[in-house]
Amino acid sequence: MILSAKKILELNRKHRLIENLADRELNNPEGVGIDLRVGSIYAIEGEGFLGETERRTPEIRKIADIKDGKREVVLNPGDFVLATTMETVNLPAEKIVIEEGQQPTHLIANVHPRSTLQRSGIYFRGTKTDPGYRGQLTFALANLGRSRFRIELGARFVNIVFEQVVGDIHRAYEGQWQGGRVSADRLEKQV
Repeated sequence: MILSAKKILELNRKHRLIENLADRELNNPEGVGIDLRVGSIYAIEGEGFLGETERRTPEIRKIADIKDGKREVVLNPGDFVLATTMETVNLPAEKIVIEEGQQPTHLIANVHPRSTLQRSGIYFRGTKTDPGYRGQLTFALANLGRSRFRIELGARFVNIVFEQVVGDIHRAYEGQWQGGRVSADRLEKQV
């Protein structure tokens, strides 16, 4: 079951599901999700590897970070970048009560692009976020259009939706991307 934005904010006060939310989202969100803002953008350089027991992600180069003052990035046709959120997500590892009188449940988060991205020829790729994950979120953006696309850091670019998990899980997320790491700097074992 998908949670409303109002329910997310109610649970946020108790469980800190999302830190560093914009005033708009804290006071006047729309629909069932919460918009998140772009905080930094990275270019991918070099090779990656995904094996049965090991992996290595390509090296990355920071193009822009809102903390450094750069405010806008241009994506030319064919550009592919990674973008991280300004907000930090904290999905509880344990089950929580969503509505009084109901059984506790785990939460996951799914993220969807704001429609301006697709209307501008920008392909967005995200993943689900499991119970137990804590950190900023990282997504892929690719300009598949024919024109340049400008994105301002601090702009709302994705919408996070929380859903209840039916049943138990074997274990909460403890993986190597915990804390919002964007890339691995060496070959590492998969857990």
